[in-house]
Amino acid sequence: QVQLVESGGGLVQPGGSLRLSCVASGIIFSGSNMGWYRQAPGKEREFVARITYDRSTDYAESVKGRFTISRDNTKNTVYLQMNSLKPEDTAVYYCCRLVGIFPFGSWGQGTQVTVSS
Repeated sequence: QVQLVESGGGLVQPGGSLRLSCVASGIIFSGSNMGWYRQAPGKEREFVARITYDRSTDYAESVKGRFTISRDNTKNTVYLQMNSLKPEDTAVYYCCRLVGIFPFGSWGQGTQVTVSS
């Protein structure tokens, strides 16, 4: 059974930083593409970043230069380092397994990120 558990969210002031983590189980993590998505209140879930099994990365335009996705295959964990946070980054952040560039399978419970002064 695939399980994804996100953590690391919280309340941060504009300009601050957070690092999100997602621990995966039930998949061959080292061979999986992984992604981060987010959903703000009243909006659809949107792509944030992805990392392939061979560590190629891609980002939404809105987070380029501020967010960094990485992975540690020894810990079955994918990270999202978020710097220079803005109020518009406020959302629930989810990680997912990707097939190609598309989300596949179940989502985790998400972790809330709130950027506010």
